[in-house]
Amino acid sequence: MTLAISHVTKRFGETVALNDISLTIERGEFICFLGPSGCGKTTLLRIIAGLELAEEGTVKLEGNDLSQVPARHRNFGVVFQSYSLFPNMTAARNVGYGLECRRRPRQEIEARSAEMLRIVALSDHAHKLPSQLSGGQQQRIALARALATNPEVLLLDEPLSALDAKVRDSLRLEIRDLQRRLGITTIMVTHDQEEALTMADRIVVMDTGRIAQVGTAHELYEQPSSRFVAEFIGRMNVLPVEGGKLAGLPLGLPDSAQGATLIGVRPEDVRLHANPVVTDGAACTILPAQLRNIIYIGNLAHLVLALDGVEHEVTAEMPGHAYKTIAEAAHIGVEFPASTVKVLA
Repeated sequence: MTLAISHVTKRFGETVALNDISLTIERGEFICFLGPSGCGKTTLLRIIAGLELAEEGTVKLEGNDLSQVPARHRNFGVVFQSYSLFPNMTAARNVGYGLECRRRPRQEIEARSAEMLRIVALSDHAHKLPSQLSGGQQQRIALARALATNPEVLLLDEPLSALDAKVRDSLRLEIRDLQRRLGITTIMVTHDQEEALTMADRIVVMDTGRIAQVGTAHELYEQPSSRFVAEFIGRMNVLPVEGGKLAGLPLGLPDSAQGATLIGVRPEDVRLHANPVVTDGAACTILPAQLRNIIYIGNLAHLVLALDGVEHEVTAEMPGHAYKTIAEAAHIGVEFPASTVKVLA
């Protein structure tokens, strides 16, 4: 089902939560609304669900305007951060609750609940109460309940944020695999960039009630349209340049960056040289730097460096087993390969 959001605006008092939002979501897509707290992503999800009303604009499903359709009649499955399971009901009854509300025959409810529990690999836990299940299992029950009614759209409101890291990583893959198998149009709200990059077909990056950029994980990471997107998606060294020079030193920028006043370089693209022999005229000039800090995280090491005349420090990323060569060098050179430089608006 194609979901079309057109010029949606929402205010809370004098605060503009959503400012002229337009977006089309195709049938079977997995979309993530990503952004910092207060950017409007949850408000937009609630408007799609029918839990909030837009002051301006429309939400249409297959061309049908949903503005006057109550949430209970939209046939959207919703999974909340807090699970919202009924503590006095078994897992099977929780899964079938939506069908009970629709007054479906008991035999149909039991068969559908069993099917959904099998899909989320919890058939053996059908008769357990929520208190007898782990957090990850409870969230899978909530997901099964949302899917049991065959919704046209699945809405996920930060469904993994309450779980520990290992369970979260596992459930990301499970949810993504399930969504692909069912082919259901899915919208998820998250502030976790890794979650969005891992799961989404397209990511909608939001900032202060507006859409900053829409794209695939690769597009957003490699071609950020603004400084905000560049710094929010992954890590980015942001450097002011003038006339192709950084602090008066030539950088050997690509043609696309000529005239730029602000450039970005990802930490993994920064090249470090131990005791470099600096030569003029190189395509990528090597700049002298001083090592300020080393953040060792096992497989990776983040090296924080200062460049003469540059206000902000630069972070370089390299394999954890290789940083000692740089750390023990008498002199360090920093190189920004021209092909990795990104122009930032």
